[in-house]
Amino acid sequence: MSLTYTAGSLVAARGREWVVLPESAPDMLVLRPLGGSEDDIAAVFPTFEEVRPAEFAAPSPDDLGDQRAAGLLRTALRIGFRSGAGPFRSLASIAVEPRAYQLVPLLMALRQRTVRLLISDDVGIGKTVEAGLIAKELLAQGEATRLAVLCSPALAEQWQGELREKFGIDAELVLASTVSRLERNLELGQSLFDRHPFTIISTDFIKSTRHREDFVKHCPDLVIVDEAHTCVAADDPAQGGASSATNQLRYELLRKVSADAGRHLLLLTATPHSGKESAFRNLLGLVRPELATLDLETPAGRAKLAEHFVARKRADVRDYLTKEDGLADDSLAERTAFPSDRWTKDEPYKLTPAYRALLDDAIAYAADRVSAAGEQGKREARIAWWSVIALLRSMVSSPAAAAQTLKTRSKSATARTAQEADALGAPVAADSADNDRLEGMDVAPGAAESEDAGARLLELAQRAEQLVGPSEDAKLKALTRHLKGLIADGYNPLVFCRYIPTADYLAEQLDGKLGKKTRIAAVTGTLSPQQRLERIEQLGAEEADDPAVRRVLIATDCLSEGVNLQHHFDAVVHYDLAWNPTRHDQREGRVDRYGQKRDQVRVITMYGEDNGIDGKVLEVLFKKHRQIKKDLGISVSVPDETASGVTDAVVEWLLLHGRQGSQESLFEMDGHQESFDRIEREWSSAAEREKTSRSKYAQRAIHPEEVAREVAAVRTALGGAEEVREFTLEALRDLDALIRDPRDGSGDFTAQVGGTPAGLRDALAATLGNRLVEEDRAIPFRTTPAIGRGEAALVRTDPAIGAIASYVLDSALDAKAQGPRPARRCGVVTTDAVSVRTTLLLVRYRFHLTLPSRTGERQVVAEDARLLAYEGLSQRARWLADEAATALLGARATANTHELAARKAITRALEGQPGLADHLTEYGTRLAAELDASHRRVRKANEEIVRGLKVVPQEPADVLGVYVYLPPVAPAASTVSGAEA
Repeated sequence: MSLTYTAGSLVAARGREWVVLPESAPDMLVLRPLGGSEDDIAAVFPTFEEVRPAEFAAPSPDDLGDQRAAGLLRTALRIGFRSGAGPFRSLASIAVEPRAYQLVPLLMALRQRTVRLLISDDVGIGKTVEAGLIAKELLAQGEATRLAVLCSPALAEQWQGELREKFGIDAELVLASTVSRLERNLELGQSLFDRHPFTIISTDFIKSTRHREDFVKHCPDLVIVDEAHTCVAADDPAQGGASSATNQLRYELLRKVSADAGRHLLLLTATPHSGKESAFRNLLGLVRPELATLDLETPAGRAKLAEHFVARKRADVRDYLTKEDGLADDSLAERTAFPSDRWTKDEPYKLTPAYRALLDDAIAYAADRVSAAGEQGKREARIAWWSVIALLRSMVSSPAAAAQTLKTRSKSATARTAQEADALGAPVAADSADNDRLEGMDVAPGAAESEDAGARLLELAQRAEQLVGPSEDAKLKALTRHLKGLIADGYNPLVFCRYIPTADYLAEQLDGKLGKKTRIAAVTGTLSPQQRLERIEQLGAEEADDPAVRRVLIATDCLSEGVNLQHHFDAVVHYDLAWNPTRHDQREGRVDRYGQKRDQVRVITMYGEDNGIDGKVLEVLFKKHRQIKKDLGISVSVPDETASGVTDAVVEWLLLHGRQGSQESLFEMDGHQESFDRIEREWSSAAEREKTSRSKYAQRAIHPEEVAREVAAVRTALGGAEEVREFTLEALRDLDALIRDPRDGSGDFTAQVGGTPAGLRDALAATLGNRLVEEDRAIPFRTTPAIGRGEAALVRTDPAIGAIASYVLDSALDAKAQGPRPARRCGVVTTDAVSVRTTLLLVRYRFHLTLPSRTGERQVVAEDARLLAYEGLSQRARWLADEAATALLGARATANTHELAARKAITRALEGQPGLADHLTEYGTRLAAELDASHRRVRKANEEIVRGLKVVPQEPADVLGVYVYLPPVAPAASTVSGAEA
């Protein structure tokens, strides 16, 4: 007759020990290897296979380790945990150590039965990580089963990489370029949104009626919307006009998605308000319909909003969990290394005589063309206007862009009406703050109004082609000088251009001009989003082991939003002045963000001192933008109408008065003063509204003290990234690997494992590749989770780290294992860290958790490792606080311990273990109560979420290690009582 095993009990089968899981039945046991992950779960049939109760063997006094044995064994054990007993089910299984402030949205989410959040943290704080934490936790708890991320196509691959590398979520890309392949593999009548539980979907692709309706019908129960501000628009004319057709389509889609009150929805945007009240209200209405009409002037209204809205600036989280946040001390203080204020400089250049003459002739042609078109009709006038804008923007960009524009037909020339001409031509001039349709926007526009450019344009094009190179292109010459200065100071610059021909021109002209150790690459819209990321990684990896190598990336605005470049670049040069300062903020935000190693990011803005355009745009738009940021401490998006009004005025004046006449102040222009006064008032008003909204709606739903409590619990249970790195280094050294640690501040190192035990080599070969291990190549261990093939990430979830931890743990538990064994279950150390005999126990607890969820109760078996320590002998043990027990791991031997004395001390400690059973049981009961309280505390806002919650300890606890710390031998005049000897 087969035995019946309860969930949480230990059994022995297939040559190893297992934990019985709640899904087991009398005739089939569902088992997880002791210390293993959910990937290792197996089903065993007792009728056909031998299964017997497992007893955890006591440590042996014949198997003593050194002073590091306890710490190595503890870390090896904790790395193996994949289902911690605390309220955050997923933190043990992710490859990123979140900042404390990034836990705030997660805590907010866990207090809602259906999660609805608008996450509006500042650029570079880490909204992707915050959303990933929530998604992983909801999936781990069974609160969600499927996930869809809606984002722009340019960011889809980046989202895919973040979810896979940091959160272990393997999502399928649903883009215009992938949908045909995905649909070919569907069964009859099956939706690809049902076939693939985790998807990343292009917001442009989903706009089509067929795909939109299919998505709504089969929408997952968890949806994340990136850059959510692009899915709504102001619908009152006073604040931005009617919604664009694109935004309206997206808005209608999200209204249908959010209409299901049981669907989890996360909206991410760094610019939720931007002074447009109706757009902000529409965004809130997607979170909860009642929020759209909430009276936010009242404390009750703001308190209600605070449950669903989090918006923080860098200054809010740079120093977090300090006494200034209301905590008793700074013991948990976390200082996030954002770069300090940017070093910025405006660098002018003057045109060469030949370039100046070309520009004057182009302005004269433009003035003639606009004047003539105005007499032909409104359609012709608008076509001419946009053609002239294209001509002037390309002319001040580069000779290459100018030549192409002069020979290319204008898009607006195909228009049949004035309105159509505006719709086709406006993107040429608009560097919109809300324009997420960056694909194709870097193509050089056309200026010709017929298929065959006129003789006058062709003559200008030929003259432009003769101006390439630093001798006639003063702008290129100035850029070369600025780049050499940045490179000499150790920077890796990112150069932004407006047009593809300009970027290609710079890459060609700069090649070989910036020093032998400088590598240059260009990324433009001619590459697919995936190819762009690959080229960036190739440039970053080129001679990465040579600290003298510098990198210069030349890019168009296809990289100005969403793509993270802080790991490879630390300076930005605006080669082409955008016509909206918000675009510059977006460009600079690619490198000035969390993860940037430099404390100061440098920014150079180049502008033509005498080209008649740049100086005026800089004077009105950029200096005002900077002043608002300095006064209010926040960056306020420039309303598109404001930017367009200024640039239209600049061009009009340029055409009327020429380049020389445009040197007077823009505010002195006749007929424009009233317009500029109105623009000034509107912009200042928008800035004040933004500042007011930031202070009104600041995150107050979660007090820092609540975050501190949970952060402390997580660190106690799982440890941190530095612990994983130190463990890996020590374990590999002890296992006879050849380590090269450059100590360059990166934390990276390499290891050759050819001399390690065969069991470890086999395990590493399975994760890193056979050839790498067999040929004894150097294996890079990196502190970032973004790694290449044949590399290991120094995070607890990396398979290679798991293999090392498993080997250390298994060899410690098997006293007969051959070869080096870094960790041991026993140890005796003589140290001045103690004044009396002190014994440290490494104890593994198992807990049976009943977790309520929307889909019913879930039964879970979780593990936790704890250090307990007592002074004296076991019969009269004086138990130490948890902090004092943990501190013993840092104790170092200050004297040798005689072998006989060590054996006697550890034997006495082991013989006294039965007398400690009651305390270990009591500690487990107390720990279960703390875990229960933690679960209830995290979910305290909704009683339904915690109804039925139970945490029950599984007895007995496993004593994995016993370590005795002896004080140095006292002088002869002193004696130590027998109870403490």
